[in-house]
Amino acid sequence: MLLIGVDTGGTFTDFIWQDGTTSGEYKLLSTPHNPAEAVLAGIRQLAGDRPFHLVHGSTVATNALLEKKGARTALITNRGFEDVIEIARQNRPRLYDLEVSKNPPLVSKNLRFGVAGRIDPAGNIIAKLTDTDIAPLLDQLKQAKVESLAVSLLFAFNNPAHEQLVGEQLAALDLPISLSHQILAEFREYERTSTTLINAYVSPKMDRYLGQVADQSGAAVFRIMQSNGGSISAATARRESVRTILSGPAGGAVGAAVIGRQSGHDKVISFDMGGTSTDVALIDGQLPLTTESTIAGYPVKVPMIDIHTVGAGGGSIARLDRGGSLQVGPESAGADPGPICYGKGEELTVTDANLYLGRLVADHFLGGNMQLETEKVRQKMEAFAARLGLDPVELAEGILAVANSAMEGAIKKISVERGFDPREFSLFSFGGAGGMHAVALAELLQMPQVMIPSSPGILSACGMLLADVIKDYSQTVMLPQQRATSELLDELFQPLIEQAGNDLQAEGVASAHIELQPLLDMRYCGQSFELLVDYDDDFITGFHQQHQRAYGYASDSKPVEIVNLRLRAFGRPDHPLPPAQPKTAEQPRAAAILGRTQTVFTSRWHDTTIIDRAQLQHGNRVAGPAIITEYSSTIVLPPDWTCSVDPYGQLLLTKK
Repeated sequence: MLLIGVDTGGTFTDFIWQDGTTSGEYKLLSTPHNPAEAVLAGIRQLAGDRPFHLVHGSTVATNALLEKKGARTALITNRGFEDVIEIARQNRPRLYDLEVSKNPPLVSKNLRFGVAGRIDPAGNIIAKLTDTDIAPLLDQLKQAKVESLAVSLLFAFNNPAHEQLVGEQLAALDLPISLSHQILAEFREYERTSTTLINAYVSPKMDRYLGQVADQSGAAVFRIMQSNGGSISAATARRESVRTILSGPAGGAVGAAVIGRQSGHDKVISFDMGGTSTDVALIDGQLPLTTESTIAGYPVKVPMIDIHTVGAGGGSIARLDRGGSLQVGPESAGADPGPICYGKGEELTVTDANLYLGRLVADHFLGGNMQLETEKVRQKMEAFAARLGLDPVELAEGILAVANSAMEGAIKKISVERGFDPREFSLFSFGGAGGMHAVALAELLQMPQVMIPSSPGILSACGMLLADVIKDYSQTVMLPQQRATSELLDELFQPLIEQAGNDLQAEGVASAHIELQPLLDMRYCGQSFELLVDYDDDFITGFHQQHQRAYGYASDSKPVEIVNLRLRAFGRPDHPLPPAQPKTAEQPRAAAILGRTQTVFTSRWHDTTIIDRAQLQHGNRVAGPAIITEYSSTIVLPPDWTCSVDPYGQLLLTKK
C-alpha cells in the first residue's frame, strides 16, 4: 500500500511517499492559518483515490503552547494545593536580571479548584474523597465554561483511586479529561501537574485538527509522530497530545540515526535547518532521551528525544537591534510573506543572503518549479548595506555569519557542554537550508566530515516512515540500593510489561515484533536529579560510569537510590531501506553538470560548477567550488572541500 509521511514546518510542508520500491518527495508552502489545508492538498496530489497509510508530524500542539492558544482549561487538585502550578520552582530563569518575571501559569487562579481527600506518599488513603465532595465541582465548571479538565492529585502515581473517582464524576460534563496517573505516573508534584495540564491545554485543539485530517484525507491507517522518536495511532495522539510536542524534529533525529547507521556512521550530530528554526541532537550510537524538557518555559516530563532548538532558519529576518548591531532571527518571515526572493516578503532573510551570494541557483529552486526573484533581493541588499556603510557582499556574508554563530552555539550546547568532543562526530545535515551552512559549521567546530542524506529537505518526513511504534511507561518506586534486588525489580516491572504488550497489540503490532527496553532513573542518595541507566545485570556499575561521564566523578562507596522505573516498548515493523548501489567511475557523468555560476566564498567571487544530485552515482567525486542542487535542498561545496557519493546515495563532504 502507498505510504505517505508528512512534516509540517513553519515555511514548507514536506511529503515523502513510498509505493513498493518507488518513492518520491513533494513540498508545499505551509498554511499557518490552518496547517491542515497544506497537508490535505499534498495528500490529494499524491494519493488521488488510492488507499494509503499516513504518518504525520504536526506542530499544532507545539504552536498552541507557544502562542498560548490552547483550550480554556480547569485544574482540579487537592484543596490547599491549587497554587502549586503558580509557585512552581524557585529557580531564576535569568540569574542576574533584577526585573525578571516568572512565566504566568497556563491556568488562572479562578480556574483552579481544590477537592477534599488525601493520600499519603505510600499510597494510603488518610482522608477519603467521596461523591459528595466532588458534586459542587460540576456546577462550578459549567459556570466557568471550561473546554478541558486536568486532574492532578497528591501521590496519585502510588494510588490513583481518588483521581479515578474525580474522572468518573466529571465525565458527566462530556469534556476531555487528563488524569495525571495516566499521563505521568511519577513523583515531583509541579512537573507532574505541569505535564498533565499541558496535555489538557493542547489536546482539544489537536483533537480537532487530527479529526479534520482523518475525516478529509481518507487514510486507511493514520499514525502520529511522537516526541520520543516513535509513532502512535491518531486516536491515542488525540487523547495524549503532550506526547507530540516535538514530533517534527523527532522525525528528523530518527531519520539521521537510521540512515547514519546504514552508512556506517553511529556517531553523528544531526543538524536540521529549516525555514524557521534549527534543531540539533547528538546521537552516540542511539537516540538521546530526556525527561527534563522545557517548552515555552513550562516543564514537560514525558520522554522526548533530547533536541536543542534555536531561532535560526532560512526565513530568519536580518534587522538592526537597538544598539545598531546586526541581528538575525529569531523572528522569521515564515511561509507568508516568506523571504523576499519568494515574491511577497519585504525584509531580508538568511535565504535572501544565500541567493545574493550565488549559493542558491534561482532557476533550480524546488527542481525548477519555483523561480526566485534575484533583482528584488539585490535592490533590498544594496539599500540595507548603504544604510550601514557596508559593501552588499560584506552585509550578506555578515547575515550568514550571525546565523552560523547561533547554530554553532546550539551544537556546542549538546556536545561540548555535556562532555562530548564534536570533532569525534560527523555532522549529519538536512532540512531545506542545512546544506548551504553545513560546511561552514563543520569548519567552525573542526568537525572532520559532513554527511548529507538523499532528499535532505524532507528527511523529517522520511524519519516518520522509518520510526518504530514506541510507548513509554514509568512508575516512581524510591528503592534504596540494599532493597533493589533483581527479583524485586523484575516483579515491579511486570505490570508495566503487561500494559505495554496490551497497548502495542491495540496499536496493531504483532507480538513477534515487540521489543522491551527496561530503564532506571538512578541517583546517589540525597541528590536532587537522576540519570537514566539501562536495567541490566550490573546496573549499579552502569550508574557510576554514567555519573563519571556526566559530572566528572563517581563515588562507588556512596549508596545509590532507584527513583523511577521506565519501560520503552517498541513495535518494530520492517522498514524498507534502499540497497547498496554498485560503484561507478570517480568522474560524474556529463548529465550531472548543469552549468556554471558565480558564487562568493570568503569575500571573493568564484567560478562554480552547478551539479544535479539526481545524476550522481556511487563512487562519484566532486571538487569544490560547486553548488549541488536537488528538489528539496541546495548543497554548497566551498573551494577547499570535496564530495563523494557512498553506496546508499548519501553525500560525504570532507576537506581537501
